[in-house]
Amino acid sequence: MKADFSEYLERIEKEIQNALPPVPSDTWKQESFGILPPSVENVHIAPLTGPTRSLILLGGKRWRPLLLVLTAKAELGRQHIDSENSPQMNLAFHLVPLVEFIHTASLIHDDIEDRSDTRRGKPAAYITYGTDVALNSASWLYFEAGTCIQNAPCSDSTKLALYEAYTQEVRRLHLGQAMDIAWHNSHNAIPSAEQYIAMVKNKTGTLASLAIRTGLLACNADPDLIQTATEASQQIGAGFQIIDDVINLTTGNAGKKRGDDIVEGKKSLPVLLFLAQNRGDTTLSDCFEKARNEGIDSPAVEEAIGLLESSGAIDSARSQGILLIQEGCAGLTRCFGSGNEASALITGLFTSMIPARFAMEKNRG
Repeated sequence: MKADFSEYLERIEKEIQNALPPVPSDTWKQESFGILPPSVENVHIAPLTGPTRSLILLGGKRWRPLLLVLTAKAELGRQHIDSENSPQMNLAFHLVPLVEFIHTASLIHDDIEDRSDTRRGKPAAYITYGTDVALNSASWLYFEAGTCIQNAPCSDSTKLALYEAYTQEVRRLHLGQAMDIAWHNSHNAIPSAEQYIAMVKNKTGTLASLAIRTGLLACNADPDLIQTATEASQQIGAGFQIIDDVINLTTGNAGKKRGDDIVEGKKSLPVLLFLAQNRGDTTLSDCFEKARNEGIDSPAVEEAIGLLESSGAIDSARSQGILLIQEGCAGLTRCFGSGNEASALITGLFTSMIPARFAMEKNRG
């Protein structure tokens, strides 16, 4: 991804770092907090910026902000507007902290809710800084994300539309998380595959939606096109959540431990597909219960993964995830036109994010 998109990623990184600087300037503090009493010092702001900036500096794919700017470029191409140094593209780049900050905040909260030990190969923020500091800093970052709208170089009407998109998608993200938490906290809750897809379209798809909506709003796109593209992006986001589910049960996600979803009791799509095929069989549920009690090193984790692999549930989920991504990309291509260079870049971006072995296995199937 970096070889193809390095120019975009460099500018994205600069915007993110400027929006959350290592040492707060007076201008930054005023944009974030307004006029503060003189007694408020940088040391008092550090418990907000420290945990959040630390996680951002650990990296991440940055595909959400990249999707935002590529969407703006694609829409300008559809409108036959030269995107090079255009006000619309400058605005799109200015807005990239919106999606990356929300994503970062959600990761800090996820690790607390899931009791995860690590994130991106390092101890989770709540372990390093304490649960109270991590909770507060992540909650602050959800709101800090909107600062880039507040000082954006655009009309008040565009700012209003951006605020509406931002706040709605954050609410949807929390709805998806609420569904996920309820299911893995209840041993007896077995949602349908359709309910699971609805959950991940909110929990994971919402940031893809926000990226698409933000990029299009920066270009004053037609509302009908925004709606159609948003629906396509939700499919892509859901597809990648399913792919993450599969990776968790195969190689393990980067910076995490293989099978930790089992310890957390998550009803991922492979699990739901297995349960639908084996109604009344408690073998997998017994493994989940044992893993929950004994932790990630429990033999029950590998036993559960073996059941999911041998049943074909993991392969089926993998295929469904790839199909959702492909259908979403096709939907975006229809929105922007098949000859649109930036639209092709979006498809290339998502294709590159699907592990090569997954595509090969699907082709063999």
